[in-house]
Formats: sequence, structure tokens, C-alpha cells
Amino acid sequence: MQPTAESITARLDRMPLTRWHWTLIVIVGLGTFFDLYEVFLGGVLGAVLTDQWHLSTNEKSLIIASAFAGMFVGAICFGIAADRFGRRRMFLVNLGLYSLFSLLTAFAPNLDVFLVLRFLGGLALGAELTLVDTYISEFVPRSRRGRSVAWAYTIGFVGVPVAAFLGGRFVADKHLLIDGWRWLLIFGALGALIVWIVRSRLPESPRWLIDHGQADAAEQIVAGVEATARGPLPALTAVSAEPVRHLTIAQMFTEDYRRRTVMLWLFQILQTVGYYGFGSLAPVILTAKGFGVVTSLGYAALSFLGYPIGSALSIPIIERIERKWLIVGSALAMGVCGLVFGYAPDPALIVTAGFLLTCTSNIFSNAFHTYQAEIFPTSIRSSSISVAYSLSRLTSAVLPFIALNLIDDLGAGLVFTGSAIILVLLALDVGILGPRTNGQSLEASGRQSDGQSATGPEAAGATSS
Repeated sequence: MQPTAESITARLDRMPLTRWHWTLIVIVGLGTFFDLYEVFLGGVLGAVLTDQWHLSTNEKSLIIASAFAGMFVGAICFGIAADRFGRRRMFLVNLGLYSLFSLLTAFAPNLDVFLVLRFLGGLALGAELTLVDTYISEFVPRSRRGRSVAWAYTIGFVGVPVAAFLGGRFVADKHLLIDGWRWLLIFGALGALIVWIVRSRLPESPRWLIDHGQADAAEQIVAGVEATARGPLPALTAVSAEPVRHLTIAQMFTEDYRRRTVMLWLFQILQTVGYYGFGSLAPVILTAKGFGVVTSLGYAALSFLGYPIGSALSIPIIERIERKWLIVGSALAMGVCGLVFGYAPDPALIVTAGFLLTCTSNIFSNAFHTYQAEIFPTSIRSSSISVAYSLSRLTSAVLPFIALNLIDDLGAGLVFTGSAIILVLLALDVGILGPRTNGQSLEASGRQSDGQSATGPEAAGATSS
């Protein structure tokens, strides 16, 4: 019997999490590190190269912004390509190109070459996180979707404080006749190459295959996943699904999806200030407070310990609290912690506030990365969330030019006051316009029209853990 979208969905959703699923989560999660590493690296390089290359404030902003500008373009291009050519293929293309350009950037002779290569490295990495969201969501059962995405990001975030401590150790001196900051780029290139090799073993998403008429290939992959389960599988639960429709990106603006598209676009523009603003600007803000570069990187590294801890803390609650409200609550907490960080004069208070900010920001991050993959159908899932996510990269590219000048003119406190106001607007956006998604199959939450309440068997697990 020829498999259908309904049968593939039902079989994937009834699966327990097996060793095979956990292997996939770890392999995919390792790749998230490089996107997060780039956010950290921009702030480090901006702080270090200011002295080595005698950079102006705008040139320092370009150091941070160049990778984000590339990510803006890459998120759109690779996100759309993933819907057309497959998730697995784009996974390999983006990390392979990132490894190449990161290695070339390590040997950049001057600022102009450095900026071009940083842009290209960012372009290659632009859709990494939205591909992670899409890929994991399309494989794991609906009752474990949030936890699985949170675990993947927790794995990636473990590397961020490690990278920060390495940065503090390496940037000050030469090592093997090479400037320390160049080694940070070389480490990123080699690490991405290793993950690329491991990722080459990943299968294509069965949901994408069935959506593109490759039913036999989808059946083979799902049967292989089922074979990894111990004991009998639960009985299949009927899943209502429409016939496969090959939607275009223009469908984002039809009556069915317009409200959630507007919500997600506004969200991505606003979340940049609260989330990426801190990660990329923390070392620069600390130097503006009067701390030395190495000391600033040490304080930033202690604050960044909150990234993996906050990510881990999201795991037990991400299925218990409706995701839109988890996003709202954590965003407001980020605003409060940011105010303390911006105004605090004492190193202990600065580090504590930074730690709590990164903790809450990763509860926020894991909730929204799961959430955005749930609100569009398979045929436009990667395109829709990648185009929206690209807006966060665009605002991240613009942010340093505004924030660094404001820090110079007004101080860190007022900058974080503005950030808190923006996070309140974000909370209102998601709270008013965002749909509910917990416990529903991807097909149900992605098909549900704006304003339609979640009812019936597809919503029965909305509060399950």
C-alpha cells in the first residue's frame, strides 16, 4: 500500500524517542554551536581588532555587522532552497561553505578582505537555525517536539561559554606565530568540517519527501526509524490531513496565514535587540564600562554560562507551558535583567545580571525556535520561517551602528532601557497575534487558520508533558 502524508505523519508521531532520535538530536545540535559561536565572535573581534587595526566606532560596528548582513541574505536563500531541494542537502551546503570562509577569514590581511569574508561566512550560516527547527520538528513525535528542539540547542550552547573562555585565553597573544583572534576562526572552521562529516549520514525528512512525491523514499526512512524502537509500537492515531498542496511563499500573506506572518515578522525584528544584542555587544559594553579587553571577555564568559543552563532549564517546562506564553514571560524577564546589567557598576552584579539574562534568554530562544516551526505547513515551512528569521539578522546588522554610538553618547543603562521597552512590545505582539500550538501535530498547527481555536483530537495533548 502506497504511504500517504497522513500515514507518514501518524507513524512519526506515535514513535517513542529512541537512541536513533537522540543521535539525530545530538548531530543536529552540534551544528547550532557555529551560529551561536558567530554571535559571540563578532563582539570579541570588535573589541580586539579595535586596538590592533585602530578601528573607528563605525569600523568596529562593521566587524560585528558583516556576519549578520551575510546571515540575512543566507537565511532567505538557503531557507527557500531547503523547501525546494531538501533539508539534508542544505544542511551540508551551509556548513561546508561556512567552514571554508571561516578558514579564509583567519588569514585576512586587512579590514576590507576581512569584512567580505565575514559576510560570506555569515551568508553560508544564515539558515542554520531555521533548518534545525524544521528538521527536528519534522522527525520527532509531537509530544516531544519542544523538548527535542531544546535539547539540540542546549548541546550547541554548551560551546558558547567554552568559546568565550578560549577567546579570553587566546586573543591577547600570538600562538604558533599566529594572532590569537585568527585561531578562533580556525577553530570554527575545523569544528564545522567535523560536524559536516558527521551530518552527511543524516537522512532526508520523510515529510519533505512525501510532500515532493517521493513516497517510497519516505517509507524506507520511516520504516528504518520504526525498526529502532524496542517492543511493539502504539496503535496509530488517525490524523486528518488535506491533500498535499505545493504552496508558494506568497501563501504567507493569504487570509489563512497573514496574521501569524505579521506576528512572526514583528517578533523577529524586535527579538534581535534583547537576544542577539546582548550576545554580540556584551564584550564591547563591558569595555565601555571601563574594564580591559581580557577582563571584559572573562566577565562575558561567566555571563554566557547562562546560555546552556537556561537552555537546559527550558527542557522540563517547554511542553508544560503553552509556548506563546512562555515566550511572553521570558521576554519580560529578559527586559528586567537587561536593565540591571546596563546600570550595574559592580562586577559581581554585572556578572549575576548577565548570567540571569542569558538564562532567561535561552528559555525564550528554545520556545520560539520550536514555535516558529509549528505555525506553517511543510511545503513552505522552511521558507516562511527563514524569511522571517532573516529580518532578525538584518536588524542585527544595523544594531551595532545604532547601539555602539548610543553607548558612547548615552551609556549602557539607557541603551538597555530602550531594549526593555522593545521586549514589552514583543510580548504584546506574540500575546495578541500568536496562535496556540502545544501538543498538536505539525500538520494540524500549520494548517489551522488564523483565529481558529485548537480543538479535537489534534489538540488533546496541548498540555501534556
